[in-house]
Amino acid sequence: MDGVSTGERVSTWRSTRQRAAVLRTLLDCRDFVSARDLHATLTAGGATVGLTTVYRTLRMLERDGHVDVVREQTGERLYRPRPADGHRHYLVCRSCSFSLAVEAEAVERWTNDVATATGFAEIEHTVELSGVCDRCQSQSDRQAPHP
Repeated sequence: MDGVSTGERVSTWRSTRQRAAVLRTLLDCRDFVSARDLHATLTAGGATVGLTTVYRTLRMLERDGHVDVVREQTGERLYRPRPADGHRHYLVCRSCSFSLAVEAEAVERWTNDVATATGFAEIEHTVELSGVCDRCQSQSDRQAPHP
């Protein structure tokens, strides 16, 4: 059994060549990536990893808190390694999928306040922010017909 560490949490999982390849490739991604895109990157690089293995590995990493997850407009889940300092919230461009971590201390305080007020423990939350980044807005402006 090998430990996987992408921050404070360490999970024990059965390391395989395929899982290691998925993790290495994910760590090389700059922005959020879908399982299918991650699989395509792996196979383009010569790795023999099945799409099912990619999905299972990402689910395991998500369950153990090693990745942040957002949903695309289509509902597809996108993944990126969670920073060592913990869970983040992101603003994601609907056109190009560029993502930017945003300050969300108010959300975290509110979540803690709800837990205290209700007596609930281990509260999880999802906040998804999306928009169109400056670069995509500029491209859209250039392509729009002018009167």
